[in-house]
Amino acid sequence: MVLKQRLFSTLAAASALALLGCASPNYYQPTGGAYPAGAPVSNAGYAQFGRVADVRFLQGNGSSGVAGTVIGGAVGGLAGHQVGGGSGKTAATIIGAVGGALIGRAVEQNSNRGGQGVYRVTVQMEDGGTRSFDYAEPPNVQVGERVRVDGNQLYR
Repeated sequence: MVLKQRLFSTLAAASALALLGCASPNYYQPTGGAYPAGAPVSNAGYAQFGRVADVRFLQGNGSSGVAGTVIGGAVGGLAGHQVGGGSGKTAATIIGAVGGALIGRAVEQNSNRGGQGVYRVTVQMEDGGTRSFDYAEPPNVQVGERVRVDGNQLYR
């Protein structure tokens, strides 16, 4: 009976930690096109024209997963230590630590997927201003090409 209670509490704690890894306050999902933070939105009621001034790939700040590996290994080791007895307890602790480390690393890297990088297209507008658009996939525009900006969208 005590073994079942320990196993249940261990699984509950591991589940809670796994769900904690899913909540990332800095998650960034690139969209088709967006205003840069703090940029004024002027003349948004009609289409404007400009030329592509720059297209570049910006590397995100992805995570290596070291913290998740360490925390997952510690939690997995503690969980494994609660199960078994004698030499079985040692084996369960080792297996728990390795499994927890793998899961912790995967959870951390998954929660930091927004750091993969974006393609930023900078457009020099005919009215003298500049606008930037971020894309998850390589955009279908080239430097020097004339484009139309309508709201948050960029068109060839």
